[in-house]
Amino acid sequence: MKRRIRSGMSAGLLAVAACVALHSPDSLAARDAQTILKETCQGCHTPEADNALSRISHQRKTPEGWLMSIARMQTMHGLQISDDDRRTLVKYLADTQGLAPSETDGVRYALERRLNTVEHFDDQTSQMCGRCHSGARVALQRRPAQEWERLVNFHLGQWPSLEYQALARDRDWFDIARKDMVPLLAKRYPLDNPAWKKWLSTAPKSDALVGDWSFSGHLPGKGELAGVMSVSADAGDTFKVNVKGQYADGSPFNGDGSAILYSGYEWRGNVTVDGVTMRQVFAAQGNAMQGRMFEAEHDERGLDFVAAKQGSSRLLAVQPGYLKAGAETEVTLVGSGLTGKPNFGKGVEVVAVVEQSPERIRVKLKAAANAQPGLRNVTVGTLKGPTLSVYNSIASVKVVPEFSVARIGEGGGSTPKVQGRFDAEAWGKGADGKPYRIGVFPAQWKVEAFDDRAKEDEDVKFAGTMQADSGVFTPGDAGPNPQRKMSTNNAGNLKVIAAVDDAGKSLTGEGHMIVTVQRWNNPPIP
Repeated sequence: MKRRIRSGMSAGLLAVAACVALHSPDSLAARDAQTILKETCQGCHTPEADNALSRISHQRKTPEGWLMSIARMQTMHGLQISDDDRRTLVKYLADTQGLAPSETDGVRYALERRLNTVEHFDDQTSQMCGRCHSGARVALQRRPAQEWERLVNFHLGQWPSLEYQALARDRDWFDIARKDMVPLLAKRYPLDNPAWKKWLSTAPKSDALVGDWSFSGHLPGKGELAGVMSVSADAGDTFKVNVKGQYADGSPFNGDGSAILYSGYEWRGNVTVDGVTMRQVFAAQGNAMQGRMFEAEHDERGLDFVAAKQGSSRLLAVQPGYLKAGAETEVTLVGSGLTGKPNFGKGVEVVAVVEQSPERIRVKLKAAANAQPGLRNVTVGTLKGPTLSVYNSIASVKVVPEFSVARIGEGGGSTPKVQGRFDAEAWGKGADGKPYRIGVFPAQWKVEAFDDRAKEDEDVKFAGTMQADSGVFTPGDAGPNPQRKMSTNNAGNLKVIAAVDDAGKSLTGEGHMIVTVQRWNNPPIP
């Protein structure tokens, strides 16, 4: 079952404001976590054996999950707690009752705010859980059967009309949830998992992350970048962060900020780049970091991020990652511990090494005119890394994401617009006739009406504007528009079209974008 991740029921707007606490380690609380649990939480959660507390001790969650739970206590049960105490409690619970790295595999897109992800869950989970919130929200917590059943009861107690809503009234929701979903979730996402216990005993200390990190990234609408992130120790599991990088077009990517580590690997940071605050949501393990950086006020404006600690050996990226047969181009290898001669596979010659350091190798390449199309394994000495795509011609173009949602906003209101941001992926056919991804290409962009109704309603005219050279779509203003039929808002149903030039031949790809209303519920985990 494929379903796009979306926002739904949440801990409320307070959780959104409180999300800043996950990325802001600057203030230290006066009370420790055990004191907070005893003096604040025991008013409702009763003590159990082994210093446990009812409900609290029988769940494991990500930092965002614990933050949402505390925010729910505030909004629904009147909990009074300071920002400092909430920050301390989230840190303690994520460290002692978090998730192992393996338990977040495959669903980190929700933590990284990749809101145009199409989820892949079984039909039952998608229909019973994923109609109101992402399936990832379920997959990012662990409970025994009794706690999963209590969560079902909470849903019906908090939203008593749930069974009669359009999203649930096609079935006996409560009965199916209790009898089918509870045992399924308890088996799939159990509280007791050897992976968590093993991680607790083997997780490295946070000071292992101190040092310089070579990084590579890609920002849709802007392109590739690379640089160095310097990490210095601050109090506890917190850090000072300095980023110095550059996009492929030469524009800088520089900033400073701070970060905190949860659960031994969950890196959350705030870095101000050119006056814009960006969140960092990374998984940091050993000498590797990977995740996403995105603007605090616009999570759709984000870049993929992968890094290797200097002193280790890893090839991170080939920029750009493609070369046309018979052509020459400059390519930059990004990584750490890059020593030895770079090799790009059969039919690709290294004409000259323009620049070489342990973190960066810039070379001039030439592909033979008869080089077979397909992927080449790139090596530097003994290091293996990403591939280089060699192509004769582009066979097709894909718009990424294939389906997306943009949102109107502003127009006198406080809710910002949510842009659509797209890449044009070129694909080729290998010698075996099978398709392979060449890479992201420059394109000319436009939008068209998706169907006859969108054409009749003039959605292209009112829904927003596409930047022709970047693939960035900015929606229209929120609120009624007297120029539209019945003064409706600036929503729309659009095709997104990318045209890529290949030696004078234009190839197009199409995507689908819904331009819809503001996102009022915006919890840390959608």
